[in-house]
Amino acid sequence: MFSKILIANRGEIALRILRACRELGIKTVAVHSTADEDAMHVRLADEAVCIGPAASRDSYLNVAAILSAATITGAEAIHPGYGFLSENADFAETVEAHGLTFIGPTADHIRMMGDKITAKTTMEALGVPLVPGSDGELTSLDQARAVAEQVGYPVLIKATAGGGGRGMKVARDASEIEEAWSVARTEARTAFGNDAVYLEKYLDKPRHIELQILADNYGSVVHFGERDCSLQRRHQKLLEEAGSPVLTAEERDAIGRTATDALSKMGYRNAGTLEFLYQDGQFCFIEMNTRLQVEHPVTEMVCDVDLVREQIRIAAGEKLGYTQDDVTFSGHAIECRINAEDPDTFAPCPGTVAVYHPPGGLGVRVDSALYTGYRVPPYYDSMIAKVIVHAPTRAQAIARMHRALDEFVVEGIKTVIPLHRRILADPEFQKGDYTIHWLEQFTSRPH
Repeated sequence: MFSKILIANRGEIALRILRACRELGIKTVAVHSTADEDAMHVRLADEAVCIGPAASRDSYLNVAAILSAATITGAEAIHPGYGFLSENADFAETVEAHGLTFIGPTADHIRMMGDKITAKTTMEALGVPLVPGSDGELTSLDQARAVAEQVGYPVLIKATAGGGGRGMKVARDASEIEEAWSVARTEARTAFGNDAVYLEKYLDKPRHIELQILADNYGSVVHFGERDCSLQRRHQKLLEEAGSPVLTAEERDAIGRTATDALSKMGYRNAGTLEFLYQDGQFCFIEMNTRLQVEHPVTEMVCDVDLVREQIRIAAGEKLGYTQDDVTFSGHAIECRINAEDPDTFAPCPGTVAVYHPPGGLGVRVDSALYTGYRVPPYYDSMIAKVIVHAPTRAQAIARMHRALDEFVVEGIKTVIPLHRRILADPEFQKGDYTIHWLEQFTSRPH
């Protein structure tokens, strides 16, 4: 096992990793920008190193500074968390080349899954079902038209690189294909420096279902069930559940076997999440995240597993030590992402937290690095907390989340807590009757 780990991230995920390290008896190194010198993970780590000014490109994306911090502190491994450098294959490769351990998959697998076309081609060859679409990158508008006619409208043109909804455009009929082609390529070029795009059939009422897996270095692969991440605004998740309100245990087992078989054949290691669109009883693979997910706590709650601890154990060369039959599922969990945003306009609202009082009680967990007096900086992602609840049934989990959000006090800045209260009170949500398009429609309604 490692004696010291550098955490190459900030905010609640840095604190989450720090806690897992502490329980394993591992010392921690926090890296931080000048804007985060008073951050909670910096205060609690055994050592802290400033790696640059506020801008991410000069600090949390500064590979040389991070590696220097690891060297001078004697860290043996680096945990990237999520975001920033977590899915940067070059970073993972560089970490290993410097004699350190990257706590995550191999650089080859990060690179393979980071390109959506390569990921889909690989998964299709391994027997994982796909959304109908182009065989690879579209090379011309005429090809886009031909493929669209073949799979049938509406279609979605998507960037092969990046994510977050950028470089994606729907064409509902043949009259819209040229504009979709042009806009998607322009957005992709601007956002990712790569204008390569491909085409998929646009599903009109899908759910976003993802499957959490862990794999060790000795061929063992297990899954920890599904998360329903369909509540999204502009392709950004806001609320997640485990398990999904619409999946049966038989469907979970079937897609779980397909996914674990595929990753076993790949020789995959560490944590990963396969993402699917699910409609009319059919799963269609869309992408794989080769890292820890923001929403991993709902899986931890229903499976009673510490996924970060498992990541560290695997990276240290330990065996999983259990099989799929040993993984059990209990109750229902819901996570609400609390963003420092106006709940109506979604405008970012950085500033000083005047009062902070998190909820508590049975089955309530809060992952956050906030404290009273903390200044939420304007330079980074607006998520400031995650509230996670667990209960025997989904109805009880909804009631518990209602209660938790009523207790949650964050004053001095605006948050999306009022929006979450509205969602939880909605009859359609309470019935589990929603798709990936539901939240956009819900937030456009008057209230």
